Amino acid sequence: MRPPARPEPGAPNRCPAAWGRTLFMRMLLEIIRQSLATLWAHKLRSFLTMFGIAWGVGSLLLLVGLGEGFRSGQEKQLATLGQDIMFIFPGRIPAVEGSLQSGHTYRFTYDDYLALRNEARTLRTVSAVINREDIRAVSEYGSTSGQVFGVASEYNQIRSVPIGTGRWLNDQDDIEHRRVAVVGWELLKNVFPGRPAVGATMLLNGIRFDVIGVLAKVGQDGNNGTNARIFVPIETMRELFPLKGDNVENAVSFINYRPLIKAEHLASKNEVHQIIARRHNFNPKLQDAFEDWDTIENSQKVDKIFNAMDYFLGVVGLVTLGLGAIGIINIMLVSVAERTREIGLRKALGATHRNIMTQFFIEGAFLTTFSGGIGLAITIVFVTVLAMLPAPEGFDTPRIVPLSAVAAILSLTIAGVSAGLYPARRAALLPPVEALRQE
Repeated sequence: MRPPARPEPGAPNRCPAAWGRTLFMRMLLEIIRQSLATLWAHKLRSFLTMFGIAWGVGSLLLLVGLGEGFRSGQEKQLATLGQDIMFIFPGRIPAVEGSLQSGHTYRFTYDDYLALRNEARTLRTVSAVINREDIRAVSEYGSTSGQVFGVASEYNQIRSVPIGTGRWLNDQDDIEHRRVAVVGWELLKNVFPGRPAVGATMLLNGIRFDVIGVLAKVGQDGNNGTNARIFVPIETMRELFPLKGDNVENAVSFINYRPLIKAEHLASKNEVHQIIARRHNFNPKLQDAFEDWDTIENSQKVDKIFNAMDYFLGVVGLVTLGLGAIGIINIMLVSVAERTREIGLRKALGATHRNIMTQFFIEGAFLTTFSGGIGLAITIVFVTVLAMLPAPEGFDTPRIVPLSAVAAILSLTIAGVSAGLYPARRAALLPPVEALRQE
């Protein structure tokens, strides 16, 4: 390939820089044309190389995407409970020598809740819960039995109770002991089938309540327990439906709270233990005296599990990617070795070392980048189709991780280009006569 001749002395004067750019563009286009022609001339070899690259990229992205989909599904499932929730339930005080409280069961009281709300410094918000499951709800259109929760107005800052229509409970409802209720989505179908509930009335064990709100469906399949609950102000619940049984005076079922700082949830748990233990006269370090459910700790454990899964799937994907890279290297090495005589002929006709290296660089880069793009496109289509299908609860559709896509395509491009440039450089350094003698 001979460069264009320089302008004749009598020709119109042109800027040397513009002439140089024109020369470079012509040479680059010619090299690209020759590279594509070479790839087309060896269609089967090119196809096998491209298939290996696309398979490696697609496998890596899909495996990593599956791990991220599982993680996302678990995060969504935890989000149906609420944000940074911590539960505490009463237990049995363990037997300790010299303690009069040893072995006794106890219950949380409403005063415990007030003490936590007023004294705790590491809590963002707290709500006691009085839970009764023996209350019958009756309307003009139907009846059902469900869970009735007496909660504080702050409950919606801890648990996930999305309002579909109407409003949530407020402080004034508690202060005035109003007989108002917020109805769950599932329970609504039994009490007010096909009819508007907000503004209507219903009877809870024969006592009239006004419906002020209806919850939207919680959870993907609507099987979350919140959907079958009725929420009333906690002061109203204490007045009309206190807990039944022995030793339940002024008692609450359990307490929900949310730490002020998520990373310091253990400090919040310890403070709650200390306040309750002090009020019930036992050692706060007696862990068996409490039953805790720390969703923050559970979330951290789930993250560790899925991090390990991501590493495992990533290693499997990298192995697949490595096999694809080995195939690329082998094919490129064979391709360059077969073209040693071609390189010698081109050098004899005036091609420079730079021309030859540029051609093989473009061939390797085009082949790997284009094939990687095909693998990425196929994976995106596959993930899009999966997104249209219903996913099992707790799982989400795979997602493309951009960093993984870039890393996969870039690594294969480097492998393909290096595999082509190394033998091409050795062949280009040979004298044309020696290169022409190669078989």
